[in-house]
Amino acid sequence: MAYDKFTTLTSTAVPLPIENVDTDQIIPARFLKATERKGFGDNLFRDWRYNQDNSPKEDFVLNHSKYSGKILVGGKNFGSGSSREHAAWAVYDYGFRCVISSFFADIFRGNCLNIGVLPAQVSAEFLQKIFTAIDTDPNAKFEVSLIEQKVTILATGESESFDINHYKKDNMTNGFDDIDYLLNIKGKIQEFATSRPL
Repeated sequence: MAYDKFTTLTSTAVPLPIENVDTDQIIPARFLKATERKGFGDNLFRDWRYNQDNSPKEDFVLNHSKYSGKILVGGKNFGSGSSREHAAWAVYDYGFRCVISSFFADIFRGNCLNIGVLPAQVSAEFLQKIFTAIDTDPNAKFEVSLIEQKVTILATGESESFDINHYKKDNMTNGFDDIDYLLNIKGKIQEFATSRPL
């Protein structure tokens, strides 16, 4: 399933300065029944967002009208726990296109890259600068350049680079998942196959 191309994202950000956010907190297990990547955003951080009577918890960041944007800024070790793809689906379906943290669980990172969410890993020091910028001004904007592999705090001009697998970077800039990539090189695959001896 193709998704939107990602080159440069300029957006405000939602701060979640909590360490060790695991996939069961991102999307509780009871919401894993669907097999399509739709509707999971409604239950992103469900137990942190809502009380048992389904009323919103006023103190949770996603329920604060002053925070918005396509960037989620999380604490260290974001996406730990189980390997469920649904956690990345929930992040994407809610509307986030980038998660910034100082450390990601490997499987969560891979799941994000497979569906068009960019996990940008920065240093702990730069992450704190991002949190400070949001705390100072909830409308602060950030630029995430996949082409340059760089996150910039636009208010100060400070920036830091992040690493990404070349193959995943190429897929994201083209809006490809793994199947789209193979379909895109179908001609080359057929050419190679016909050049091989039987």
